[in-house]
Amino acid sequence: MSTITILDGGLGQELVRRSGDAPTHQWSMRIMRDHPELVTHLHRDYFAAGAEIATANTYALQRDRLEGTDFEDQFEALYDLALHSAEQARRAHGTGRIAGALGPLNGSYRPDAHPDLMTAIPRYAECAMQMQGRVDLVICETVASVAHARAALAGAHAAQVPVWLAVTVADEDGTRLRSGEDVRDIVPIARDEGAAALLVNCSAPEAIPAALRALGSADLPLGAYANAFAGITDAFKQARSNVGALTSRSDLGPARYADHVLEWCAQGASIVGGCCETRPAHIAEIVRRLRAEALMDTDTTPTTKTEA
Repeated sequence: MSTITILDGGLGQELVRRSGDAPTHQWSMRIMRDHPELVTHLHRDYFAAGAEIATANTYALQRDRLEGTDFEDQFEALYDLALHSAEQARRAHGTGRIAGALGPLNGSYRPDAHPDLMTAIPRYAECAMQMQGRVDLVICETVASVAHARAALAGAHAAQVPVWLAVTVADEDGTRLRSGEDVRDIVPIARDEGAAALLVNCSAPEAIPAALRALGSADLPLGAYANAFAGITDAFKQARSNVGALTSRSDLGPARYADHVLEWCAQGASIVGGCCETRPAHIAEIVRRLRAEALMDTDTTPTTKTEA
Protein backbone atom coordinates (compact mmCIF):
# COMPACT_ATOMS: atom_id res chain seq x y z
CA MET A 1 0.00 0.00 0.00
CA SER A 2 1.23 3.49 -0.83
CA THR A 3 2.68 5.52 2.02
CA ILE A 4 2.24 8.76 0.05
CA THR A 5 -1.01 10.40 -1.07
CA ILE A 6 -0.76 12.09 -4.46
CA LEU A 7 -2.65 15.32 -5.07
CA ASP A 8 -3.25 16.75 -8.52
CA GLY A 9 -1.49 19.82 -9.91
CA GLY A 10 -2.55 23.31 -10.89
CA LEU A 11 -5.83 24.01 -12.65
CA GLY A 12 -5.98 27.69 -13.56
CA GLN A 13 -2.86 28.23 -15.63
CA GLU A 14 -3.20 24.88 -17.38
CA LEU A 15 -6.80 25.68 -18.31
CA VAL A 16 -5.67 29.04 -19.68
CA ARG A 17 -3.17 27.20 -21.89
CA ARG A 18 -5.69 24.62 -23.07
CA SER A 19 -8.47 27.09 -23.80
CA GLY A 20 -6.36 29.68 -25.58
CA ASP A 21 -8.39 32.41 -23.86
CA ALA A 22 -6.79 35.38 -22.13
CA PRO A 23 -6.96 35.24 -18.31
CA THR A 24 -9.21 37.67 -16.46
CA HIS A 25 -10.12 38.14 -12.81
CA GLN A 26 -13.30 36.15 -13.61
CA TRP A 27 -11.33 33.28 -15.13
CA SER A 28 -12.35 30.50 -12.73
CA MET A 29 -16.01 31.29 -13.30
CA ARG A 30 -15.77 31.82 -17.04
CA ILE A 31 -14.02 28.52 -17.72
CA MET A 32 -16.86 26.65 -16.02
CA ARG A 33 -19.40 28.38 -18.26
CA ASP A 34 -17.50 28.44 -21.56
CA HIS A 35 -15.33 25.30 -21.42
CA PRO A 36 -16.58 22.87 -18.76
CA GLU A 37 -15.31 19.94 -20.83
CA LEU A 38 -11.73 21.24 -20.47
CA VAL A 39 -12.02 21.12 -16.69
CA THR A 40 -13.26 17.53 -16.80
CA HIS A 41 -10.48 16.53 -19.20
CA LEU A 42 -7.82 18.11 -17.00
CA HIS A 43 -9.09 16.26 -13.93
CA ARG A 44 -8.98 13.05 -16.00
CA ASP A 45 -5.41 13.79 -17.09
CA TYR A 46 -4.33 14.23 -13.49
CA PHE A 47 -5.94 10.93 -12.51
CA ALA A 48 -4.18 9.27 -15.46
CA ALA A 49 -0.88 10.78 -14.29
CA GLY A 50 -1.29 9.09 -10.91
CA ALA A 51 -3.15 11.65 -8.79
CA GLU A 52 -5.45 10.10 -6.21
CA ILE A 53 -7.40 13.28 -5.51
CA ALA A 54 -9.15 15.66 -7.92
CA THR A 55 -9.33 19.15 -6.46
CA ALA A 56 -12.54 20.73 -7.72
CA ASN A 57 -12.35 24.11 -9.44
CA THR A 58 -13.99 25.90 -6.50
CA TYR A 59 -11.00 27.89 -5.18
CA ALA A 60 -12.28 31.27 -6.39
CA LEU A 61 -16.02 30.61 -6.00
CA GLN A 62 -16.64 33.21 -3.31
CA ARG A 63 -19.52 35.65 -3.31
CA ASP A 64 -17.14 38.58 -2.93
CA ARG A 65 -15.40 37.58 -6.16
CA LEU A 66 -18.71 37.27 -7.99
CA GLU A 67 -20.12 40.63 -6.90
CA GLY A 68 -20.43 43.10 -9.74
CA THR A 69 -19.70 40.49 -12.42
CA ASP A 70 -21.79 38.54 -14.94
CA PHE A 71 -21.74 35.64 -12.48
CA GLU A 72 -23.19 37.42 -9.45
CA ASP A 73 -26.36 35.30 -9.38
CA GLN A 74 -24.65 32.01 -10.32
CA PHE A 75 -22.99 31.05 -7.03
CA GLU A 76 -24.81 27.73 -6.58
CA ALA A 77 -24.76 26.89 -10.31
CA LEU A 78 -20.99 27.38 -10.55
CA TYR A 79 -20.39 25.09 -7.59
CA ASP A 80 -22.56 22.47 -9.24
CA LEU A 81 -20.62 22.75 -12.50
CA ALA A 82 -17.23 22.54 -10.79
CA LEU A 83 -18.17 19.54 -8.68
CA HIS A 84 -19.84 17.83 -11.63
CA SER A 85 -16.61 18.12 -13.65
CA ALA A 86 -14.62 16.40 -10.90
CA GLU A 87 -17.31 13.75 -10.48
CA GLN A 88 -17.33 12.99 -14.21
CA ALA A 89 -13.56 12.60 -14.22
CA ARG A 90 -13.60 10.25 -11.25
CA ARG A 91 -16.37 8.20 -12.83
CA ALA A 92 -14.36 7.85 -16.03
CA HIS A 93 -11.22 6.93 -14.12
CA GLY A 94 -13.02 4.44 -11.91
CA THR A 95 -11.49 5.45 -8.60
CA GLY A 96 -10.18 8.44 -6.64
CA ARG A 97 -11.32 11.08 -4.21
CA ILE A 98 -12.65 14.61 -4.69
CA ALA A 99 -11.46 17.56 -2.64
CA GLY A 100 -13.35 20.81 -2.45
CA ALA A 101 -10.98 23.80 -2.64
CA LEU A 102 -11.79 26.63 -0.24
CA GLY A 103 -9.81 29.68 -1.34
CA PRO A 104 -9.23 32.89 0.62
CA LEU A 105 -11.80 35.66 0.88
CA ASN A 106 -10.97 38.97 -0.83
CA GLY A 107 -8.12 37.56 -2.90
CA SER A 108 -4.99 35.46 -2.57
CA TYR A 109 -1.86 36.54 -0.67
CA ARG A 110 -3.81 39.39 0.93
CA PRO A 111 -3.93 38.76 4.69
CA ASP A 112 -4.43 42.51 5.15
CA ALA A 113 -7.73 42.29 3.25
CA HIS A 114 -9.11 39.21 5.01
CA PRO A 115 -12.36 39.97 6.89
CA ASP A 116 -12.80 39.57 10.66
CA LEU A 117 -13.84 36.23 12.13
CA MET A 118 -17.50 37.12 12.55
CA THR A 119 -17.72 38.01 8.86
CA ALA A 120 -15.44 35.32 7.49
CA ILE A 121 -16.68 32.17 9.22
CA PRO A 122 -20.24 32.22 7.79
CA ARG A 123 -18.92 33.06 4.34
CA TYR A 124 -16.57 30.07 4.39
CA ALA A 125 -19.37 27.92 5.80
CA GLU A 126 -21.67 28.92 2.94
CA CYS A 127 -19.07 27.68 0.46
CA ALA A 128 -18.51 24.47 2.39
CA MET A 129 -22.23 23.73 2.43
CA GLN A 130 -22.25 23.85 -1.38
CA MET A 131 -19.81 20.91 -1.27
CA GLN A 132 -21.71 18.86 1.29
CA GLY A 133 -22.39 15.31 0.12
CA ARG A 134 -20.24 15.70 -3.01
CA VAL A 135 -16.64 15.84 -1.74
CA ASP A 136 -14.51 13.49 0.31
CA LEU A 137 -12.57 16.28 1.97
CA VAL A 138 -12.14 20.05 1.92
CA ILE A 139 -8.77 21.78 1.55
CA CYS A 140 -8.54 25.31 2.95
CA GLU A 141 -5.95 26.61 0.49
CA THR A 142 -3.43 29.45 0.42
CA VAL A 143 -4.08 30.35 4.05
CA ALA A 144 -1.95 33.43 4.65
CA SER A 145 -2.52 34.36 8.31
CA VAL A 146 -3.48 32.98 11.70
CA ALA A 147 -6.89 34.67 11.56
CA HIS A 148 -7.49 33.23 8.10
CA ALA A 149 -6.64 29.75 9.37
CA ARG A 150 -9.05 30.00 12.27
CA ALA A 151 -11.93 31.28 10.15
CA ALA A 152 -11.45 28.90 7.23
CA LEU A 153 -11.24 25.82 9.45
CA ALA A 154 -14.30 26.83 11.45
CA GLY A 155 -16.34 27.42 8.31
CA ALA A 156 -15.08 24.42 6.34
CA HIS A 157 -16.47 21.93 8.83
CA ALA A 158 -19.93 22.77 7.48
CA ALA A 159 -19.15 20.32 4.66
CA GLN A 160 -19.13 17.52 7.27
CA VAL A 161 -16.00 15.86 5.87
CA PRO A 162 -12.32 15.92 6.92
CA VAL A 163 -10.68 19.32 6.48
CA TRP A 164 -7.06 19.84 5.46
CA LEU A 165 -5.37 23.17 6.16
CA ALA A 166 -2.84 24.41 3.57
CA VAL A 167 -0.84 27.53 4.44
CA THR A 168 1.18 29.76 2.14
CA VAL A 169 4.55 31.02 3.38
CA ALA A 170 6.91 33.80 2.39
CA ASP A 171 8.98 32.71 -0.60
CA GLU A 172 12.17 34.01 0.99
CA ASP A 173 11.47 32.63 4.49
CA GLY A 174 9.43 29.47 4.97
CA THR A 175 9.17 30.05 8.71
CA ARG A 176 6.82 32.98 8.09
CA LEU A 177 3.27 33.12 6.78
CA ARG A 178 2.54 35.70 4.09
CA SER A 179 1.22 37.86 6.94
CA GLY A 180 4.66 37.84 8.55
CA GLU A 181 3.43 35.73 11.48
CA ASP A 182 5.41 32.71 12.66
CA VAL A 183 4.16 29.61 10.83
CA ARG A 184 4.42 27.71 14.13
CA ASP A 185 1.42 29.73 15.36
CA ILE A 186 -0.69 27.63 12.98
CA VAL A 187 -0.04 24.43 14.95
CA PRO A 188 -2.37 25.04 17.93
CA ILE A 189 -5.10 26.33 15.61
CA ALA A 190 -4.88 23.21 13.46
CA ARG A 191 -5.21 21.08 16.56
CA ASP A 192 -7.96 23.12 18.23
CA GLU A 193 -10.05 23.50 15.09
CA GLY A 194 -9.84 19.86 14.08
CA ALA A 195 -7.66 19.91 10.96
CA ALA A 196 -7.13 16.38 9.63
CA ALA A 197 -3.86 17.29 7.87
CA LEU A 198 -1.52 20.27 7.67
CA LEU A 199 0.06 21.31 4.38
CA VAL A 200 2.07 24.07 2.73
CA ASN A 201 0.86 25.26 -0.68
CA CYS A 202 1.32 27.99 -3.28
CA SER A 203 4.79 28.92 -2.08
CA ALA A 204 8.23 28.65 -3.64
CA PRO A 205 9.43 25.04 -3.37
CA GLU A 206 12.65 26.21 -1.74
CA ALA A 207 10.67 27.70 1.18
CA ILE A 208 8.77 24.52 1.97
CA PRO A 209 11.42 22.55 3.92
CA ALA A 210 11.63 25.25 6.60
CA ALA A 211 7.84 25.40 6.81
CA LEU A 212 7.57 21.63 7.21
CA ARG A 213 10.14 21.68 10.02
CA ALA A 214 8.16 24.40 11.78
CA LEU A 215 4.89 22.49 11.43
CA GLY A 216 6.29 19.12 12.44
CA SER A 217 5.21 19.44 16.07
CA ALA A 218 1.54 19.33 15.07
CA ASP A 219 1.49 15.51 15.11
CA LEU A 220 -0.74 15.58 12.01
CA PRO A 221 -0.17 14.23 8.50
CA LEU A 222 2.00 16.78 6.67
CA GLY A 223 2.01 17.67 3.01
CA ALA A 224 3.20 20.17 0.44
CA TYR A 225 2.45 21.39 -3.07
CA ALA A 226 4.40 24.35 -4.40
CA ASN A 227 3.80 26.83 -7.18
CA ALA A 228 6.19 27.51 -10.04
CA PHE A 229 5.80 31.28 -10.15
CA ALA A 230 8.85 33.51 -10.32
CA GLY A 231 7.30 35.41 -7.41
CA ILE A 232 4.07 37.01 -6.24
CA THR A 233 4.07 40.54 -7.63
CA ASP A 234 2.45 43.60 -6.07
CA ALA A 235 0.37 43.97 -9.23
CA PHE A 236 -1.20 40.55 -8.65
CA LYS A 237 -2.27 41.56 -5.14
CA GLN A 238 -4.46 44.35 -6.48
CA ALA A 239 -8.23 43.97 -6.68
CA ARG A 240 -9.52 42.13 -9.76
CA SER A 241 -6.02 41.21 -10.94
CA ASN A 242 -5.29 38.00 -12.85
CA VAL A 243 -2.41 35.63 -13.48
CA GLY A 244 -1.28 37.78 -16.38
CA ALA A 245 0.52 39.77 -13.67
CA LEU A 246 2.69 36.74 -12.84
CA THR A 247 5.42 34.88 -14.70
CA SER A 248 6.38 31.23 -14.43
CA ARG A 249 9.84 29.91 -13.63
CA SER A 250 11.82 28.23 -16.38
CA ASP A 251 13.76 26.00 -13.99
CA LEU A 252 10.91 23.94 -12.50
CA GLY A 253 10.12 21.32 -15.08
CA PRO A 254 8.81 17.94 -13.92
CA ALA A 255 12.24 16.48 -13.07
CA ARG A 256 13.44 19.42 -10.98
CA TYR A 257 10.08 19.78 -9.27
CA ALA A 258 10.14 16.08 -8.36
CA ASP A 259 13.56 16.61 -6.75
CA HIS A 260 11.91 19.04 -4.36
CA VAL A 261 9.03 16.66 -3.69
CA LEU A 262 11.41 13.84 -2.76
CA GLU A 263 13.09 16.21 -0.30
CA TRP A 264 9.74 16.97 1.34
CA CYS A 265 8.94 13.28 1.59
CA ALA A 266 12.30 12.70 3.28
CA GLN A 267 11.19 15.26 5.87
CA GLY A 268 8.01 13.32 6.54
CA ALA A 269 5.53 14.79 4.07
CA SER A 270 2.95 12.14 3.18
CA ILE A 271 0.67 14.26 0.93
CA VAL A 272 2.29 15.82 -2.15
CA GLY A 273 1.30 17.32 -5.48
CA GLY A 274 1.54 20.57 -7.39
CA CYS A 275 0.02 24.03 -7.25
CA CYS A 276 -0.06 26.89 -9.79
CA GLU A 277 2.00 26.39 -12.97
CA THR A 278 2.44 22.65 -12.43
CA ARG A 279 0.95 20.25 -14.96
CA PRO A 280 0.01 16.57 -15.37
CA ALA A 281 3.58 15.84 -16.44
CA HIS A 282 4.80 17.07 -13.04
CA ILE A 283 2.46 14.67 -11.25
CA ALA A 284 3.48 11.77 -13.50
CA GLU A 285 7.15 12.41 -12.74
CA ILE A 286 6.48 12.60 -8.99
CA VAL A 287 4.71 9.24 -9.15
CA ARG A 288 7.50 7.70 -11.23
CA ARG A 289 10.14 8.86 -8.77
CA LEU A 290 8.20 7.78 -5.69
CA ARG A 291 7.69 4.33 -7.18
CA ALA A 292 11.38 4.11 -7.97
CA GLU A 293 12.05 4.88 -4.30
CA ALA A 294 9.51 2.20 -3.25
CA LEU A 295 7.36 4.85 -1.57
CA MET A 296 4.38 3.94 -3.75
CA ASP A 297 2.85 0.81 -5.23
CA THR A 298 4.07 -0.19 -8.68
CA ASP A 299 0.99 -2.06 -9.88
CA THR A 300 -0.08 0.69 -12.26
CA THR A 301 1.79 3.13 -14.46
CA PRO A 302 0.80 6.75 -15.19
CA THR A 303 -0.21 7.27 -18.81
CA THR A 304 0.84 10.91 -19.01
CA LYS A 305 4.02 11.61 -20.96
CA THR A 306 6.58 13.33 -18.78
CA GLU A 307 7.94 16.58 -20.14
CA ALA A 308 11.58 17.55 -19.75
